[in-house]
Amino acid sequence: MAFDADSHAALAALIDYARKAGADASEASLAAREAISAEVRMGELEGMEREEGRSVALRAFIGKRQAAASSTDLSAKGLQSLAERTVAMAKAAPEDKYCGLLEEHYLARGPAPDLKQSDTARPSPQHLLDLAMRCEAASLAIPGIVNSGGGGASSEVSTFTYATSSGFEASESATSYSLGAQPVAEKDGEMERDYEWRTKRFFADLPDAELIGRIAGERTARRLGARKVASTKAPVIFENRLAGRIISPLFSAISGSSVARGVSFLKDKLGQRVFAEGFRIHEDPFVERGMGSRWFDGEGGAVRPMALIEDGVLTTWLLNSSAARQLGLEPNGHATTGHGGPPGIGTSNLFVQPGQHDLAGLMREAGKGLFVTDMFSPSLNMNTGDWSVGVAGYWFESGAVVHPVSEVTVAGNLHDIFARLRCGSDLDNRGALEIPSLIVDDLAIGGV
Repeated sequence: MAFDADSHAALAALIDYARKAGADASEASLAAREAISAEVRMGELEGMEREEGRSVALRAFIGKRQAAASSTDLSAKGLQSLAERTVAMAKAAPEDKYCGLLEEHYLARGPAPDLKQSDTARPSPQHLLDLAMRCEAASLAIPGIVNSGGGGASSEVSTFTYATSSGFEASESATSYSLGAQPVAEKDGEMERDYEWRTKRFFADLPDAELIGRIAGERTARRLGARKVASTKAPVIFENRLAGRIISPLFSAISGSSVARGVSFLKDKLGQRVFAEGFRIHEDPFVERGMGSRWFDGEGGAVRPMALIEDGVLTTWLLNSSAARQLGLEPNGHATTGHGGPPGIGTSNLFVQPGQHDLAGLMREAGKGLFVTDMFSPSLNMNTGDWSVGVAGYWFESGAVVHPVSEVTVAGNLHDIFARLRCGSDLDNRGALEIPSLIVDDLAIGGV
């Protein structure tokens, strides 16, 4: 991807100012964003916002000391001031023997692939408002829906340019478009809420506004008449659209920084079976139109497809350069952008391998249990893996839904839960995670 000349010049100047101020090495980034959003409620305009912003950031190194800062002042005087301020902070910072730029042989090499991250569509504010109105109206048309938490549509264009004093330069651009509704249902004085929301890189890939609204309304109306269940142990199925919340603690636990600090319930599990046999999580940063796609990481590092879990076995830690140095390993392309701070650690596009049974098949196989469609207030002990969460959903028996359920909790230890997770075949691919519904047998359910 070609550089924006102004961005390139600003970062080159900032790095030069840092060198003149005394930095041994530095990295600089420039982020720009334009966004428009329309919010409606009960058929009336709730708000229309337009945001535009550009900011520049610098991380400077003096020996094994580092500091980072950002600014929205891109004038020559502003860049010089940012550089001098950041270098002065670095001189006063404590030593960090693991800090430093990513070593050159780990850097991404061009030419940059076209990952189709940027669309040319620029929907007008009126178009976004119309989509939000239509989406909410479709949700309100469903019997049982009496109110709305709102409907919304948005459009965003962003660019990110990164450069280092060692000569690395790279840039990425992306668009995203979102549309959704949050209706409210009521029966006998009891109210229920649910939602449907979609985000895509390309505007034409968004589902129809009426379809999103109808799904939101139907999901919400089905929750009417919810009741508690008695505390028990039973199979629990987590719906595909929220199943990622079950495995999200995995990615924090295999973050190299967590492992290095010893605050991970998986810190001793590398190379061991953590999930059931056959369970697989694959990462691919090169998916066209993928929400998590990228061709370089937050330190300019090369990225590649890789299996994080293979046949249930934990194959790797997620590493940036600092975590890799602490653990005596090589960085593997999982740095996230610091832009005013040290880089973090994260993943790109993730894919959980589906199983053989669809949702109905999972219910038939389980016989009876809890089908979870909403989760809130999770609690996790990162050292032990003890986990609990409030949930809502449906009780099923003989493989069929019997009634909605609310105000219950499910709990267990993630070591045990991961080892017993099985996958359905009903893949959901919203966001950067493609995942089916997941089932855990004999999980503790807290009710009345």
